[in-house]
Amino acid sequence: MITINKKVLTLVASGILSFSALAENYTIGTGSQSGTYYPLGGTLAKIWGETIPDFNMRAEVTAGSVENSIKVATSKQLAGIAMGSVVQKAHEGVKPFPKQMDVAVVSALYPNVVHFMVPADSDITNIEDLKGKKVSLGAPGSGTRTSAIGILTALGIDESELKSQSLNYTATTSALANGQIDAGVIVGSLGVGAVTELALTRDIRVLSFTADQLAAVSQAIPSFQPLDIPANSYNNVPAFNTPAVWNVLVVNKNADEKLVYEMTKSMFENIDQVRQAIKVTQYTTLENMHRLGGVPIHSGAQKYFDEQTK
Repeated sequence: MITINKKVLTLVASGILSFSALAENYTIGTGSQSGTYYPLGGTLAKIWGETIPDFNMRAEVTAGSVENSIKVATSKQLAGIAMGSVVQKAHEGVKPFPKQMDVAVVSALYPNVVHFMVPADSDITNIEDLKGKKVSLGAPGSGTRTSAIGILTALGIDESELKSQSLNYTATTSALANGQIDAGVIVGSLGVGAVTELALTRDIRVLSFTADQLAAVSQAIPSFQPLDIPANSYNNVPAFNTPAVWNVLVVNKNADEKLVYEMTKSMFENIDQVRQAIKVTQYTTLENMHRLGGVPIHSGAQKYFDEQTK
């Protein structure tokens, strides 16, 4: 053991091995580069790397919520960003998960808005009108796809009734812009880049759910609640009513308590820096930390919360 330490010190002194190489290296699972998860994950990774000793983290592009939940539960990622509804399914061990996953929440982050997008001149005016149409429901393994299918099921619409496609954010907006699909679904933060960019180059609408449809969705999937989106939240897009679900930062429920405490502390102590990079994290507050019910908060995160709310 002494010999190894001397060798390491010699390598460091000679510049062959830096102290950063001795630090623990981790990843945080995000989503596609055109969504909000990726820049948020990158910002958190940077803050943690700068404030937690011997800690290196990088943001990893993934398919999104389902993949992140699985990788966290199987210790292939330290942390992940995911939709609360997906994490709840992981915790309960229901489809698309084969069994109960070892997941725990660090904090609720911000609400995700369900966007069922169509061209502005489309004759599709209601979710029911999607039957028989070419619709991108989101990439395989993504929270968008899981949520879209769950919402349609809650409204009595089976995927087989659509000409469904499984495209990611970028491919969905591209296909919609080029007339290759009739509608596309993106579940992301209000102002998500993919929808913002599409609305700047094409005239689009986001389908509005009726009160009865919103009630049916909330009854079937309690983590989704109605949200009124005002007009011009996107360029020339009329107001719409839609379900929304909170995104969360998720870790393995058996992750080291001290490390998760430090991650939680660092995130909230540097939250202004996070908000400068990602506006929707204005919702990331201690008051909103427990907004996702049904999934346990990790003990390390709970410890920080208890200290701050005494």
